[in-house]
Amino acid sequence: MNPRNLIILLVIAMVGFLSIFVVEEGERAIVKRFGVIQTDAAGDYRIYEPGLNIKLPLFDNVETMNARILTLDAPADRFVTSEQKDLMVDSYVKWRIVDFGQFFLATQGNQLMAESLLQSKINNGLRSEFGTRTIREIVSGSRDELQREALRSTRSDASELGIEVVDVRVKQINLPREVSEYIYDRMRAQREAVARAHRSEGQEKAEVIRAGADATATVIVAEAERESRTLKGAGDAAAAKIYADAYGQNPEFYSLLRSLDAYRAAFSNKEDVLVLSPDSEFFQYMNSKTR
Repeated sequence: MNPRNLIILLVIAMVGFLSIFVVEEGERAIVKRFGVIQTDAAGDYRIYEPGLNIKLPLFDNVETMNARILTLDAPADRFVTSEQKDLMVDSYVKWRIVDFGQFFLATQGNQLMAESLLQSKINNGLRSEFGTRTIREIVSGSRDELQREALRSTRSDASELGIEVVDVRVKQINLPREVSEYIYDRMRAQREAVARAHRSEGQEKAEVIRAGADATATVIVAEAERESRTLKGAGDAAAAKIYADAYGQNPEFYSLLRSLDAYRAAFSNKEDVLVLSPDSEFFQYMNSKTR
């Protein structure tokens, strides 16, 4: 093949390759030529559907946009109720692009910019709805109505961006952290006060029970001591009577037994020393030669 023809074929193939662009499923595209968005015969922005499409090589620039339903899940924001009470509201939005030309004109096809603008409009709608309701109305069952009203007001505002808001949902409603901490601290203080009252009451009852037990123990010990003294007195009296009876029957034998008891008590400890006169009455039975 002639090299010149080969070069021409390669140039044609390259031009053809650069002239074709593909729009993926779930996307739409517009073409800018020298920075100007291309229009159709009616003067509207030309929107390219999914599939193979033709553009002018080197001069046309293709911008794609997501045509699916998207989710905007922004951080929780602060809203004020009709009672001037602050609430932290966590919500999300389902949205999609319906007018791609208007969307591109308003946001330059930048999804992040579109979500920022949409979030501002959503917050304005929710703020308006929360501002007309009390906390009790918000949490007691009118949340569905609040979401419907927010969706209705947001749809009209979002249309200028070429966006359709499919749904607005409130996921969670909480008190601000500083308010929650204050409430928790107050609840904790109340519970601690109740706990202190219960502990004080328990200690008081314990003291009463302990005092009662001590009084009962004192009475029991006193009764036992009284009874023991009574028994000891009776025993001593019985012993004295026995001794008296024994002495009356045989005084000499009684004296001997008493002396033997005295000897046993005196000589039980071998280290004790007794200093007595040999003719002391203590040794009368030891010195006696009579049997």
